[in-house]
Amino acid sequence: MANDSASPRAAGLDGWADLALERRVVRKTAARIVPLMVLLYIVSYIDRINIGFAALTMNRDLGIDSRAFGLAAGIFFVGYFLFEVPSNVMMVKYGARRWIARILLTWGLLSCATAWVGGERSFLVLRFLLGAAEAGFFPGIIYYLGDWFPARYRGRILAAFMFALPASLALGAPLSTALLRIDGLWGWHGWQWMFIAEGVPPVLLSVVAFLLLKDAPRDARWLSETERNWLGAELARERSAIEPEPGHPLKIAFAHPVVLLLAFVYFCATSANLGLSFFLPQMLRQQGYSIAAAGWITSATYVAGSVGMVGFGALADRLSGSRGCLAATLLIAAVGLACAGWLESGVYAIVALGIAAVGILGSKAPFWTIPPTFLRGSAAAAAIASINSIGNLGGFAGPFLLGWVRNVTHDYRGGLYVLSAALLLCAGLAGLLRTRAREPRADADAPVSG
Repeated sequence: MANDSASPRAAGLDGWADLALERRVVRKTAARIVPLMVLLYIVSYIDRINIGFAALTMNRDLGIDSRAFGLAAGIFFVGYFLFEVPSNVMMVKYGARRWIARILLTWGLLSCATAWVGGERSFLVLRFLLGAAEAGFFPGIIYYLGDWFPARYRGRILAAFMFALPASLALGAPLSTALLRIDGLWGWHGWQWMFIAEGVPPVLLSVVAFLLLKDAPRDARWLSETERNWLGAELARERSAIEPEPGHPLKIAFAHPVVLLLAFVYFCATSANLGLSFFLPQMLRQQGYSIAAAGWITSATYVAGSVGMVGFGALADRLSGSRGCLAATLLIAAVGLACAGWLESGVYAIVALGIAAVGILGSKAPFWTIPPTFLRGSAAAAAIASINSIGNLGGFAGPFLLGWVRNVTHDYRGGLYVLSAALLLCAGLAGLLRTRAREPRADADAPVSG
């Protein structure tokens, strides 16, 4: 007879039937929740970065230079920063279903309204308001997914969800450049049609989210009572294994040393990600590519990035540790950006940017598996929002830096070098991360992963 310590029951599972139950619950829950979350994030990210494509014609129409464009692109994240934590706290209070639907509705209307900007000032105001409206969406979903999936599945689930980021860039690039080409229809510019066409979907999806989302596993009608009970008990067991941090959740969110370190790492990663996203079409145009070619090359770059996102998300789960994966992805991104700056133009420079995208996007899933390992409840919600809001100020810094460098030097190499150095620093800091979580009680169920 085999050693009982190696059996499923000894590991906390009531035989293979419990293992089948676990896999069935995760599979059914993922099939119900993840596709909708992916769709919502796709439309979110398209509306966030579509001004990178609008700039190809809008800047000329409105008389906006690279510095002003970089400021407007980045000020989105100032509004995002100011309203991020309050938004996540409100989501916990009022429920994900209502709050996510509200976010979708307001950002969709404001995205449409961007079609009527008349110059730099109105452009700045609407970008700020759009950031305030969308604040809480991404960290809210990260927190929401943590309320539905056991920790050992979150790397894969987050990678599947964040696959929407490269998908939005891969789909949004040719879509946005195609919309730019309908310039003149009914007397409107192509960039105006782009903002309207890409702002309507979140308005419609706000209704879908309100009708389909559920706030907690106990409300999941697609699971049987046995399945709901297992999922609720498993998530409760995991929460009990995390020592509650003393102090008010907001104090933890803005003063916990690990939270602050994570926020700095995310700030640098976001600076690189959004700087590249907003300016890549203009970089390609400077190299002589057409608007259509710039769209397709941008798409191909982020298709490559999606490989890193899925691969490193699965690797983080298999290795049962995210720090090493996070450090590796940041190092890859740093090398890619540095090589792109050194090569400056040509096919190899584009390949280097693709390598940078693999690292930047590959860092997402390993990074976001870390906060739930040492915080829970309202402290976790506030900390995730804090990390995301502080980190997303990099969305202001990266575009502004690249725009300013472009104005001064007439190329983008200096900005790429600075972003590369910041990512290299963060790769080292990722290795210093230390989190702590109490081991589950010896008598608690501890299901093994499938």
